[in-house]
Amino acid sequence: MAQRDTAAWAQTFVEARDGTRLFARHREGKSGITAVLCDGIACDGFIWRFLYEDLLEVANVLHWNYRGHGRSAAPADDAHVDMSVIIDDLNAVREQLVDEPCVLFGHSMGCQVALEGYHANPSQVVGLVLICGAAGRITHNFKGTNALAQALPRLIGGARKFPQLTRALWSHVPPELATRVALAAGEVDVENIDPDDLTKYTEHVTNMDPLLFMRMLQSVGEQSAEEWLPTIDVPVLVIAGEQDSFTPPHLAEKMAARIPDSELMIVPGATHVVPIERRTLTQERIANFIETRARAALNESGPQS
Repeated sequence: MAQRDTAAWAQTFVEARDGTRLFARHREGKSGITAVLCDGIACDGFIWRFLYEDLLEVANVLHWNYRGHGRSAAPADDAHVDMSVIIDDLNAVREQLVDEPCVLFGHSMGCQVALEGYHANPSQVVGLVLICGAAGRITHNFKGTNALAQALPRLIGGARKFPQLTRALWSHVPPELATRVALAAGEVDVENIDPDDLTKYTEHVTNMDPLLFMRMLQSVGEQSAEEWLPTIDVPVLVIAGEQDSFTPPHLAEKMAARIPDSELMIVPGATHVVPIERRTLTQERIANFIETRARAALNESGPQS
């Protein structure tokens, strides 16, 4: 059963099928629809905390942590982190905490989670919001090449052979240095992001188990929803950054073109963190999508069980 506290956010631990404890928090906003927020890999709300208050104006909000992320427990077996397991976890969270129609949100890898989550369990889903992501095979498209997919097997092999050295190297990268590198490389819009916000993200990454991170990335990187995108029958909002080097915007264009009832917003000058760099624009587009498209889908579907 869920265990809650009395804070503004109802903080909850949900038990996954294999017993892994998953952290989630829920807050009531405008009732009728719940926004279910799915992170990118190695994130624990990095993007969503810039949209929480805005989303509450149009929906209830539920944010959860993947296994081995944030306050969720790590799995007993670090190999037990593939997409099917993540979707089982999402279903457990939805079954225990969401009793009304929902819009599945995804950022980066979370776009795949939202897509696969809908495909596995479309019940009660009245829309998808996919931000800075792709339909699949993300490691084969990272920065426009498949170099990451080719490198991961060797990296995982090295981490298994030298686990203590790997953890030492991983955890001793100063978050401030990683932030400076990202800013200098133009990975984010330096004019529209606070470096402290990026440092909080890099701190979380260095606290993760590196092998779990790489195993999850490798597994998810081979997954693709491409072939069944045309079967999606709920409205979909796709948002991409024009200057996103992690998931180039042509991937979002391709994804949106294959989804029958989709709309696409490519944000000029923005990178992989559109909701941070263009908060007002993002909030307004999402609010309009929920209030018009998602609520229309809800009304068309009739009473929900």
